[in-house]
This record gives sequence, structure tokens and C-alpha cells, in this order.
Amino acid sequence: MKIISSNLNLMIKACETASKFIIKDFGEVENLQVSKKGPRDFVTKTDKKVEEVIINELSKNKKGYSFITEETGIIENKNKDNVWIIDPIDGTNNFVHGIPHFAISVALRIQNEIVVGLVFDPLRNDIFYAEKNNGSYFNNYRIRVSKRNNIDDCLFATDHDGARETTLNVRHTGCAALDLAYVGAGKFDGYYHDKINLWDIAAGLIIVKEAGGEIDDLDDTLYKNIDIRASNGVIHQKMLANINKF
Repeated sequence: MKIISSNLNLMIKACETASKFIIKDFGEVENLQVSKKGPRDFVTKTDKKVEEVIINELSKNKKGYSFITEETGIIENKNKDNVWIIDPIDGTNNFVHGIPHFAISVALRIQNEIVVGLVFDPLRNDIFYAEKNNGSYFNNYRIRVSKRNNIDDCLFATDHDGARETTLNVRHTGCAALDLAYVGAGKFDGYYHDKINLWDIAAGLIIVKEAGGEIDDLDDTLYKNIDIRASNGVIHQKMLANINKF
């Protein structure tokens, strides 16, 4: 089995614990109390519960680390150089409509650099993860980005919110974390989005990088309104040229 760090092991265990609540509530999705905080952006009791569980589990072993989370925002603790970045359910709209495509996303940022990332698909029990200078993995098997270089043969992912009109072959799945993990695994060839949040993409960023992909430089100080361009690297400039036409 692949040897992983104590940080990643802790992240996996926290996600496995939290996933029990997701799976249970997904089976009873029609009974959930849902509140609307913005267009196509729902918050469920499950979202809040999962975030709480993950924060508690991570804090047991890494006391003092800070957090950036979807539901709570910035939590500054004693250790401001080590920051957990959490999206408890990326793909909430899918979740509340009974669509089985969403994930937990957890990343660890040390001194403004993401060094560990985990995307956990609870329904499929699929785990995508990466650590700095240690490669990207799917269920303990090494993954790499695709080698497709003809942009007409490529498949890209984005979302309706923040998507630009292009002539690319695009899918809108509603889950940025899995989209980026799929780029790392060679399923998608690229991902682009405007004005997205850090917790949606933090884990996916290092998964793409460690799988050999390319990502445009991002402002490390931002945690909202991020423009992201990620690809297998081979077609990166072609992707950018297509996006920039519009």
C-alpha cells in the first residue's frame, strides 16, 4: 500500500467519519431542511454537520491549526501558517436534488502553499489525493493527466456560474472538486472557471499539479473570486486561446 503522511491519514479518517452523515442524509434528501442563501446555492443541515465533524476531527490531532471553510469562513487559531481548507459538500445543489455527484474537499496549506489535497466521493467511496513532490493517487493507484493534444478530441469541465462561452467540448457537472480530480486522473483534459472560491478547488489544484498537469498562477492571498485555468499541460495554450476569444 502507498505510504502516506500523518496529515493525509488524518484527512482521510476525518472524511470517512463525516461521510457517514452524508450517506445517511442523502438517502433521506427529501426530508432535509434546506435554506436558500443565494441563487443555486443551498445550505443544508448536512453541509454544516459535515464541516463541524471534519473540523473537530482535524483539531484533535493538529491543535492550533487555522481553517478556511465554506460555511464558517476564516477561523484564525494560534497557528496561522498551517491552514486547513474545507468544502464539506462540493456539489450541494446536486446533493439536495438527489443527484449522486458531489464530494468532500480538504486541503492543507502551509505558509501559503497547498501541500496536501484530498477529494473524497462518499457515495462511490473513491479517494483522490496528492502530496507535494509525491504524486497524485486514486484509491492508492498512481494517476496522471491525459496526453491528448488535439483540442477537438479533448473534454473540458466548468460550471454554468462563472463559465465563459467557448467552442470547447464542455461538461457542467456541478462539482469543481471532482472536475479537477478527473483532470488529474486523465478523464477530463482541462478545467476553467471564473470567480470561484478557494475551498472548491484547493485540493484539486495539487492533485492536478502532482499528476503532471498545468495550472495558471493563482494569487495565494485570495480565497474568493478566483479565476482558474487547469489542464493536462499539452493543450493549455490552446485552451486559453479558445477561452480568451470570448
